[in-house]
Amino acid sequence: MFRLAMTLFSMIATTLMGTFVVIALVAGYDTLVPLVAAAGLGLAVSVPAAWMIARALSS
Repeated sequence: MFRLAMTLFSMIATTLMGTFVVIALVAGYDTLVPLVAAAGLGLAVSVPAAWMIARALSS
């Protein structure tokens, strides 16, 4: 299950990080700190999301 979670993580992380950065840009935050924070938040959300999706797929 760990390999499946890591494979899913690589796709989920890039998607969520990009989505959160786009949301930050649309909201008007166009400096470095908010964009890095949005990307970090996307990374933090993608870890449990990948694990839950992998667990659901393997059962």
